[in-house]
Amino acid sequence: MKKLSIRLVLFSTILLCLISTSFSCRKSVIVDDPVLNIGSRLELFIDDYMIDNLGGKAETRLHHPVVKELAIIHDKPWEGSGSGYHSIFKDGNIYRMYYKAWQIMTSETKTLTPSIFCCYAESNDGISWVKPELGLYEFQGSKDNNIVFIRGMMGGVDADGGHPAVFKDDNPDVSPDVLYKAIIRATKTRGLFAFKSPDGIHWTPMSQEPIITDGAFDSQNLAFWDVEPGEYRAYWRYFDEGTEANPYQGIRGIRTAKSKDFINWYDQADLIYVDSPKEQLYTNQIKPYYRAPHLLIGFPTRYIDRGWSESMEALPERQHREWRSGISERYGTALTESLLMVSRDGVTFKRWNEAFLRPGIERVGTWNYGQQYIAWSVVETKSALDGAPNELSLYALENYWTGTSNDLRRYTMRIDGFVSVNAPMSGGELLTKPLTFTGNKLFLNFSSSAAGGIQIEIQDKNGKPLPGFTLEDSPPLFGDSIERIVTWKDGKDLSSLEGKTIRLRFVLKDADLFSFQFK
Repeated sequence: MKKLSIRLVLFSTILLCLISTSFSCRKSVIVDDPVLNIGSRLELFIDDYMIDNLGGKAETRLHHPVVKELAIIHDKPWEGSGSGYHSIFKDGNIYRMYYKAWQIMTSETKTLTPSIFCCYAESNDGISWVKPELGLYEFQGSKDNNIVFIRGMMGGVDADGGHPAVFKDDNPDVSPDVLYKAIIRATKTRGLFAFKSPDGIHWTPMSQEPIITDGAFDSQNLAFWDVEPGEYRAYWRYFDEGTEANPYQGIRGIRTAKSKDFINWYDQADLIYVDSPKEQLYTNQIKPYYRAPHLLIGFPTRYIDRGWSESMEALPERQHREWRSGISERYGTALTESLLMVSRDGVTFKRWNEAFLRPGIERVGTWNYGQQYIAWSVVETKSALDGAPNELSLYALENYWTGTSNDLRRYTMRIDGFVSVNAPMSGGELLTKPLTFTGNKLFLNFSSSAAGGIQIEIQDKNGKPLPGFTLEDSPPLFGDSIERIVTWKDGKDLSSLEGKTIRLRFVLKDADLFSFQFK
């Protein structure tokens, strides 16, 4: 009898495992998941925050920027092949750009450091850029240039104007005289200075002392107003084995802190990554996503030294690569590309380990140390297709350290189009975690083939389909839209479900789902 009982227990256990495997998209119904109150927020699938389970052949898929034209060439006498560290943002009807202007000078054995500046450009559309003559600083006897910061004494502080990160302050209580802010590296001490401006052109320091000092700072260090918590957030370079005597030891990483006044910083922490290895990360390019500011999206630059090999020798500009290696071997054998990462708390990030922006097809000016540094950050621009919705523009560097100038190239993506939940024609499913919402309609950002589509079922918190919102009540949505309203047989009004705990079940066939929003 005892043996029979044991067999029954084993049989029951196996049966339960088979059932849970067969219905994996429903497994969450037996788990007491916390309820997510998303209100009317736009939610992207750039992380797994909203995802309870994926079934069938559904998977999250990383998308990549589409290459476009050169946005700007850094070919003025005060610019050069070391130009970079761009800050780009839309400000009313214009787009602003700030960047390091630097010609890398080298001898047979070392890199020299001549004049280094921060320059300014602007655009009416984010596509064509001009360099206005600001008349602020003299270069070779003339002020007919677009220099906005210099390296050296500015307002009583000795700052490295060539390492800028400039932003317009979104703090609703900001005073007009500090509407624009900048983080600039110190030159003679280790740290970061804060600068302010009423117009984005004329700048003065906010403090005579560095505001942040614990780090290495040999990169583009930045800060911004973090809308959701209502405080400032900074991100800067450090090395994980760095010491006070030598901060440049170990793996390059990213450190963060918070502030209420932009001067005093607290809660310092080193970034944590979910399921990502230790890698050398140069820039971080983190900023709240303008359509969903509760998401901090970053485009860090991954640095990897591949050493000499037949593949390295086959890459473009071998002779120049070998010459750079004569100064320091890594100058010829290191490669850079950009990644994608996202956080909801500012410290723990989901980082996609696959490259977001690869070096691309081999040609002159590519596959070198310094390529594909993405500017800080994305902006919305018009599509080149008549009648198409706006798209995202982002900008990345090429031709770094290969002559007397370099280039910033524009790339585009669909709005919210970083990551999708994708399924082939054979089908797949996405089940969200339990959530509550505010609004009476559901909108999707999605794309399908002509034969594919998406059906949407609304369930209660235990996974039971709600009458009128079952899969059978959901005619397939097909098309390619940034914002399509969801309709069931009885209509589209969700007022009866507002404030109640629900789950969304998406059934996809040859389709991508990028984001959703109740409103």
